[in-house]
Amino acid sequence: MAEMGFERSWYSFVLLASLVLATAELATAQTSPNRTVVEEVTGWLRIYSDGTVERLTPPGAEAFTAIVPPYKNPRGGVTVHDITTDRGIDVRLYLPAAAAAKAPHRRRRPVLLHLHGGGFCVTRPSWAIYHNFYAPLAAELDVAGIVSVYLPLAPEHRLPAAIDAGHAALLWFRDVARSRNVYGAAHSALVRHFRRTADFSRVFLIGDSSGGNLVHLVAARAGEDKPGVLHPVRLAGGVLLHPGFAREQKSRSELENPPSMFLAPEMIEKLLALGLPMGVNRDSPYTSPELATKAVAHVRMPPLLLMAAEKDLLHDPQVDYGKAMEHAGKKVTTVVSRGDVAHVFYLNFFAVKTDQLTANRTKELVHTIKCFIDQH
Repeated sequence: MAEMGFERSWYSFVLLASLVLATAELATAQTSPNRTVVEEVTGWLRIYSDGTVERLTPPGAEAFTAIVPPYKNPRGGVTVHDITTDRGIDVRLYLPAAAAAKAPHRRRRPVLLHLHGGGFCVTRPSWAIYHNFYAPLAAELDVAGIVSVYLPLAPEHRLPAAIDAGHAALLWFRDVARSRNVYGAAHSALVRHFRRTADFSRVFLIGDSSGGNLVHLVAARAGEDKPGVLHPVRLAGGVLLHPGFAREQKSRSELENPPSMFLAPEMIEKLLALGLPMGVNRDSPYTSPELATKAVAHVRMPPLLLMAAEKDLLHDPQVDYGKAMEHAGKKVTTVVSRGDVAHVFYLNFFAVKTDQLTANRTKELVHTIKCFIDQH
């Protein structure tokens, strides 16, 4: 209960502060007849009439959007590296230091490919909100590493750009596994080590919020590839963490559950409208549980773990997605975190440290992910 009270107070404060700032900045922007604000997602995003896009940080959220630079000296048993690939994407690699030291004597281990959230429009893998979850996760799981993709952001790069980037990351895995010279001198030793320790036949997709949608969409794209295209890379599973499934008609959970620190009704409506292809709404295979399922009816899909939260605004369409996929014959395990926990609660590192319910549910979520990976 403490965590939810904190989130509601924070949301009210942010909304008020953001409206005050938006009013002042809108007046400033409108002093120039050539540059006016034409669209805004309160506190997060502003689009101007000249086509420029400004990404913002809501007041009070600076700690979550703070950039964490890469580092070579282990912290918490993990090193972090930013790599530019020859597949047109940049990635962030979380490398378990203890596993690296034992690499010559250990079996190859699975790899996680992380696809970040943000409604296809905001956030970066280098933000503290992701680092504070995925760096410890890399140390907790028995994996060769977690690779997070710097996804192209909408509205400059609407879907399917992020899907293409996720697939490009799988192609980069394939290139690394086949020992191609796909890295510069600055990262050659690092990537060689990654290749020696990784079991590329056990690649797991994992994504938060809209990144959960991308887990489904990238897995579907890989499933449509001709046999052998990704060899020796094989998708062993996908983990959808509070995916951003939604329809044009609001669900009961959208109407009854309260907004949280990381998700408000305005964000669902506006970010998805900006992230989806032009002329496409939420009743599409990108976000509709039923249409997403229908689109993969005859596509090879890996086993999926779907994690939902009881107080998430998108709880109902998330659970509906799991049911629809199971009905279509796909292997999906749905786990709901019970109690007053909302959208991507596990990324709220302040609440994880100070609220016992959030801490317990986060431990359960990590344990569930670990069991899923170990079983596949």
